[in-house]
Amino acid sequence: MAAPTLQPPSFLLANLKADATTKPLLQRCHDLVKIIDEYPAKELHLIFPWLVECVFGSLDGVLAGWNLRLLHSRSNEYHIVMDFLHPSGPMMKLVYKLQAEEYKYEIPVNYLPGPVKACIQEGVLPDCPLFHNKLQFPLSGLLSLNLALNPFEFFMFNFAYCLITPKSYPQGHHGSSTDSAYFVLVDTYLKYFLPSEGTVPPSPFSDSRGSVTAPSPRSSSVSFAGYGVHSPSLLKHHIFHQPSVNAEPSAQEIWRSETLLQMFVEVWLHHYSLEMYQKLQSPQVKEPFTPTEEHVLVVRLLVKHLHAFSSSLKPEQLSSSPSLHSHTHTSPLEEFKRVVVQRFVQQKLYLFLQHCFGHWPLDASFRAVLETWLSYIQPWRYTGEKIQPQSDQNRTVPDKWESFAQENLLMYTKLFQVFLNRTVRTDLVNAKNALMVFRVAKVFAQPNLAEMIQKGEQLFLEPEHVLHHRQPRGYLTPSQGGSFLSSRQRVVTDMVFRVKSHVYSLEGQDCQYKQMFGSELRGAIMKLIQMIAQARQTAKRISDHSNEVAASSSFLSWFGLSSSDHNNTFSGAESEESGECLKKTHEFLDRALENLCLIFKLNQGQLTQLISNLGSSQDDGNCKQLPDCIQGENGLILTDLGRRQIINGQRRFDLQYQGDPELQPIRSYENALLVRLFYRISSLLNDRFGGHMSALCSRPDFLGRLGCHYLTIPDSTTRTSQSPVSRLRLERNRPPRLSLRPLASYRTILLLLLLYVLGALLSLGPVSSTLIILAGGLLFGLFMTLFGDKLKTHTN
Repeated sequence: MAAPTLQPPSFLLANLKADATTKPLLQRCHDLVKIIDEYPAKELHLIFPWLVECVFGSLDGVLAGWNLRLLHSRSNEYHIVMDFLHPSGPMMKLVYKLQAEEYKYEIPVNYLPGPVKACIQEGVLPDCPLFHNKLQFPLSGLLSLNLALNPFEFFMFNFAYCLITPKSYPQGHHGSSTDSAYFVLVDTYLKYFLPSEGTVPPSPFSDSRGSVTAPSPRSSSVSFAGYGVHSPSLLKHHIFHQPSVNAEPSAQEIWRSETLLQMFVEVWLHHYSLEMYQKLQSPQVKEPFTPTEEHVLVVRLLVKHLHAFSSSLKPEQLSSSPSLHSHTHTSPLEEFKRVVVQRFVQQKLYLFLQHCFGHWPLDASFRAVLETWLSYIQPWRYTGEKIQPQSDQNRTVPDKWESFAQENLLMYTKLFQVFLNRTVRTDLVNAKNALMVFRVAKVFAQPNLAEMIQKGEQLFLEPEHVLHHRQPRGYLTPSQGGSFLSSRQRVVTDMVFRVKSHVYSLEGQDCQYKQMFGSELRGAIMKLIQMIAQARQTAKRISDHSNEVAASSSFLSWFGLSSSDHNNTFSGAESEESGECLKKTHEFLDRALENLCLIFKLNQGQLTQLISNLGSSQDDGNCKQLPDCIQGENGLILTDLGRRQIINGQRRFDLQYQGDPELQPIRSYENALLVRLFYRISSLLNDRFGGHMSALCSRPDFLGRLGCHYLTIPDSTTRTSQSPVSRLRLERNRPPRLSLRPLASYRTILLLLLLYVLGALLSLGPVSSTLIILAGGLLFGLFMTLFGDKLKTHTN
């Protein structure tokens, strides 16, 4: 297709499908550029749905498309794809070319987010005006409903849906990378269509029709800037109802920005309604949608950009009154910036995060969800202002963000409480979990933030009768007999209305609000502090034990002088919870304690007393106590406190192997072939000479003690608690027996090899070296028999 000629569309589509299986991507993109430039929209219309599916894959996930989520900058095709899909590239040129006409493209309603699909199937108008007046009713009935979208909406829907389409990744690939083509394209589209500086570049093709038909207002009694009320799109009202025909270019182009944002929010976030979330609290209800870590990372990118976009609002527009807004000469883009976070994102993101907090696995991947939340509640980090280099801890939150904190009160208080409930179920000895606690405490400890949240709670708890008494006086001006104090009362009343509307719109009118700075949560904070202190002590104990083990693993251990008890190894430390990780854990938890004291103004003396009492009660003897249990019919049953003690490594069951030591699993430092061979040899010897071994070890003289040194004797001095099943078995007395298993250890083999090499250097033959080794073993046995008890007493 080097020089494409005008031909029927069916042949054009057939040729493109054939080229898709034979030509490389570079050649295909080169051909598509020529086709988009030379063919009219009437013929491009028929290839557009196929091309979108080729790029983004099918909605059911069967076709992978160009695998944008797996395409990285290291790939040769990366730059080809990025150039083709750039907002000013060939693909978007095709979209604009079709947008200038009346073409529509259908999307099955079944692929819409759950709440939207439920509304449509129930005959209720969806919340988002993006889906209004677009239903196609086929003859087959409601089961095959479709939405008719214009080219820009169709493109953006498929692009957004590509993120949540189930993918089966090849081995060695994962979808959480932030340098994938998809992630970079999302960032590029956000910066292009939601610019922090300047305006959205105009479309190369004129389009006077815009995106969607302006929806009818829900209620004329609802204010244009109704707090917490997700009314129909104010942008459409502003653009499509202007009396002047010669609207400014920004007003003609702003619909693309709003369409892109609404499509991203609906497809990525709107999977949970308030009613659906309340039903999900029941464990019997199956989750309708489970986000991935990659999904959450893209949502965080959206949140960060929207804060930057909103913060770029001009100061005079930021401080303007909403009620006077429609009478001022404000550009649609500036108006969009003023309401973008509260109106388009807040409610759906709140339910999205609340679901993730409650259903995400208790592992380190939760960090993506946590950082998304922390990004949303810190919009001052994305203002673009140059900040003097200073500690984050000393950076005061500017007073101008007080209204944001109050109008997002639940984002701070409710999600903090949900995080608190999640934290007490995690292992705080793990450095990654400790880091997350530290991150949250550090954010909320920023100066002025706790006061803003506390003031927001006071406004919400303002009694209704006081509000009603204040309101009539609040709207009197001084010329009408009011006072200047009444204007302040009006501001307070307005703030109370904002906070209450926010809480009720997100949690429902019958919600039971629990204060973040109330007595109940303060008790939970003290409990968390106690867990943090316990985790610090556990981390220190694990670190000390690891150091002792490392110190004892000296050169003498090669000669069998170190402890070789594999049953009593300390099981509290994991591979990632040792050394440097434990130091980080201690540091994170220490700083988290400091920040929690700042947030909740805890008395340092009481805190010190709490930690010291905890430290005195958890001595070494207490560490060996069993976890908190109750006695049941079949034995001990763990309580909730006991489970937390095990999770945080505070207490543990003394687990020991109680079977035949010769039948323990083969260790990594043992030769499997030799273990099995020596077991057979020792079994034959034990069966034949078992009686003689028992008689020898039962003698009270020196020979009896020497025999006990060389033979394996069951330790009758150690008594451990057994499981209910073990207690039902009669304990069998194991007689003394010979064990050759230590000879199968690679350490023993290497030591014997070195001794034979040393003998060869001294001109000794194999027989002579063997006799010397046996003699040395006999002398060592005699020495340990005579002085072993004294050495053990001295060591203890």
